[in-house]
Amino acid sequence: MSFGAPLILLGLALLPVLALAYGRYQRTRGRAAAVFSAPHLAASVTPTRPGWRRHIPMLAFALALSLILIAAAKPQTTVAVPVEHASILLMTDVSGSMEAQDVQPSRLVAARRAGTAFVDGVPKQVNVGVMAFNQTPTILQSPTTDRLAVKSALQRLKASGGTATGDAVRAAVRTLTATPGPTGKPPPAAIVLLSDGKSVKGVAPLTAAQEAGKRHIPIYTVALGTASGTITVPRQGGGTETHQVPPDPATLRQMSAASGGQAFQAADAQRLSQVYERLGSQLGRKNEPRQISSLFAAAALAFLLAGAALTLRWFGRLI
Repeated sequence: MSFGAPLILLGLALLPVLALAYGRYQRTRGRAAAVFSAPHLAASVTPTRPGWRRHIPMLAFALALSLILIAAAKPQTTVAVPVEHASILLMTDVSGSMEAQDVQPSRLVAARRAGTAFVDGVPKQVNVGVMAFNQTPTILQSPTTDRLAVKSALQRLKASGGTATGDAVRAAVRTLTATPGPTGKPPPAAIVLLSDGKSVKGVAPLTAAQEAGKRHIPIYTVALGTASGTITVPRQGGGTETHQVPPDPATLRQMSAASGGQAFQAADAQRLSQVYERLGSQLGRKNEPRQISSLFAAAALAFLLAGAALTLRWFGRLI
């Protein structure tokens, strides 16, 4: 919590001074009353004495004063609110290595399921799109608030071919900047890029990521799979052969850093779902300050009323 006018909080330093003054007044008042009182008549004159209760209303008033000073200092808290007209493009590598089963039941199936969890976590006002890429990027769903359409696009992900990550990032940036926002400028945008292997074709991924960064489009990368991942492919002349298909987290980390995003790594389906759920709740929101003076003012009023009510109830009968 922060304060818009923090100097007003210096007034809280007066409260201990007031407490000492109140305590001194009570001692002086007691001594003065003892001089003119007749102790043997006290029980018949004031059969009911307030005792320690007489201090509670003053304590309530002191708390109310503290809260009033805090309210006057304009307390603020930070809340996450959906970004108006923001767009997120969910890019999924669908090269042949996505058939590897080191992530159960397969990398591709895990990506579909995690993508659905991601969509469920994004604020409804935020547009979400789906891109599949291997050696060629394909927009399966343009950014939209229609969550059913996005989930349907995720189900159309199919694995084949090689990987051209840089070309896909460039295509994603074009998609996210194609439609200007209400102000005439491209709306806030981000890319969530899932890849399970090294880019082997097209423009260098780091170059494309730097271009995205210049457009203020951060890339959140997710390296999927383990170093032991393999796929079986047909061999020329008959039979099959096994290929190692490890992920390339180093390149993905460089891409996220160059674009102002963040890098993650997922070695299993559970970890992938956790990453996507986290990103779904994080992206599409921004932190904004909210003034909460009214809450402290309302609490101060409640203490004032409580102090007044206790005074009337406990001491009114003694007057």
